[in-house]
Amino acid sequence: MKYNKIVLAGGNGYIGTVLAEYYKTIAKEVVILSRRFQPTVGNVKTLVWDGKQEGEWVNELEDTDLLVNLCGKNVNCRYTEKNKQEIISSRVDPTNLLNNMVLKLQHPPKLWINVTSATIYRHAEDHPQDELNGEIGHGFSVDVCRAWENAFFKVNTAHTRKIALRMGIVFGKHDGVFPRLLNLVKFGLGGQQGNGQQYVSWIHEDDIAQITEWLLEHPEVNGIINATAPTPIKNAEQMQLIRSIYGKRLGLPAPKWLLAIGALLIGSETELILKSRWVVPARLIEAGYVFKVPDIKDAIKACVY
Repeated sequence: MKYNKIVLAGGNGYIGTVLAEYYKTIAKEVVILSRRFQPTVGNVKTLVWDGKQEGEWVNELEDTDLLVNLCGKNVNCRYTEKNKQEIISSRVDPTNLLNNMVLKLQHPPKLWINVTSATIYRHAEDHPQDELNGEIGHGFSVDVCRAWENAFFKVNTAHTRKIALRMGIVFGKHDGVFPRLLNLVKFGLGGQQGNGQQYVSWIHEDDIAQITEWLLEHPEVNGIINATAPTPIKNAEQMQLIRSIYGKRLGLPAPKWLLAIGALLIGSETELILKSRWVVPARLIEAGYVFKVPDIKDAIKACVY
């Protein structure tokens, strides 16, 4: 095996599943820290934690090659005060706890990746946002990302390299955003959303997994990394491509007012759809990372067929 141990905190969701599948063939052991127990399958085992208190799970962090923190309440909800507090605490509390535990270890993780969000940048339709010149935005979702990253970087873990992975919208066939977009297309509702001019910074799930390993193999890289494909696309073009590849000529558009009603009915926020995220992975490209799925047509085909 190439690696000794990979630990996925909050790894029982979509991205955690992708990473567990990727690493189980190249690591001796994959450990998922979850609030829900799951039986061990092969070399993938789950330990229960609450993300707030020290427990036996801490021992699993010893001699770990890679720790990935994926904790966080789903932001696809109404931004009530209660939900806001849960969204922030579900990210900041586990990060604070992991910082404290890593400092105590004799053999701490070589690399700790905290998966944050590319939504930290402002709404951008004028030019792309990268790690060096990108402008931080305003609003609740940005405040969440700020608090998250501040908690992560405020503690100097001298023997554990840290990377905040600002992830774009992940495309995959079986889970995440794409199956929902495809369902809209299937039912004739796959037109542009809002004015369709907002940018979508996407990334295929295969690249998410590959990037984490690439970062593990490149110890010279740390700090902030944008995890987005190099080819962002406007919402209207994205939906047209999905329709074309699926074989559906027409798709009813969803104007802003209709999205607002729909978001209210399903308990969500229109920002998740209408914010223009024009984010590019400047540091990954500069450091020599080669994307497995750089073209959105290939990403869509992989998700449709």
